[in-house]
Amino acid sequence: MGGKTKLVIAGSLIVAAVVYLIVSNTGSTAHYFLTIEELQAMGDKAIGRSLTVSGAVIGDSIVYDPSVPRVTFTIVQVPGDPEEVERAGGLAAVLHAAVNDPNAPRLEVVYNDVKPDLLKGEVQAIVRGQLGEDGRFYADEVLLKCPTRYEEEVPDQAEGP
Repeated sequence: MGGKTKLVIAGSLIVAAVVYLIVSNTGSTAHYFLTIEELQAMGDKAIGRSLTVSGAVIGDSIVYDPSVPRVTFTIVQVPGDPEEVERAGGLAAVLHAAVNDPNAPRLEVVYNDVKPDLLKGEVQAIVRGQLGEDGRFYADEVLLKCPTRYEEEVPDQAEGP
């Protein structure tokens, strides 16, 4: 075998190994957002898997124990499709409607950490963690989006006399 042939074979093996690593790692680390309905449809297949779920926080459900620290709260189903959210009047309208719908699917979340500052009613929570056998979602990470916080209104104190 010539030197050029060995170089081509070695280069091909390296490229194949890199492609394999990229493909195999992308599948295991890719995160997508599930709605609560999608999570519930998975049934027992969801238990113990690393998942990301989105929902609206029900304000009255927030319980914080600073001695542990641990916060528990309930999220309720919101649409996963951004176009559907826009058709329904935007994120704030969707979150408000969701927390006031007694028939919407719900999920209790347990987060063993300090209570996030933005955790309150009618915010969008994106929780990453695992579904326990008890049906509760044990979050490793809680991301919160409060639509009113990002509204482009001029504060009263910034207005001129």
